[in-house]
Amino acid sequence: MADDFHYEIVNECGILSEGKAGWKMELNLVQWGDRNPKYDIRSWSPDHAKMGKGITLTKEELTALKDILSKMNI
Repeated sequence: MADDFHYEIVNECGILSEGKAGWKMELNLVQWGDRNPKYDIRSWSPDHAKMGKGITLTKEELTALKDILSKMNI
């Protein structure tokens, strides 16, 4: 079953941070399997072969998050 798992980073949107081991927290547009691409925030190894836990968001969810963040006093 693990052999059926595949993904493609359709667009590398930006890097949020970088750890000492070279892993980067990134916002990307990722296609998981045969599904439609979603925005994805997670840590990636330098070659994108390994990944950490993350969150995927639709365009509508990302827009809602943007609106929430713009209203915050940070």
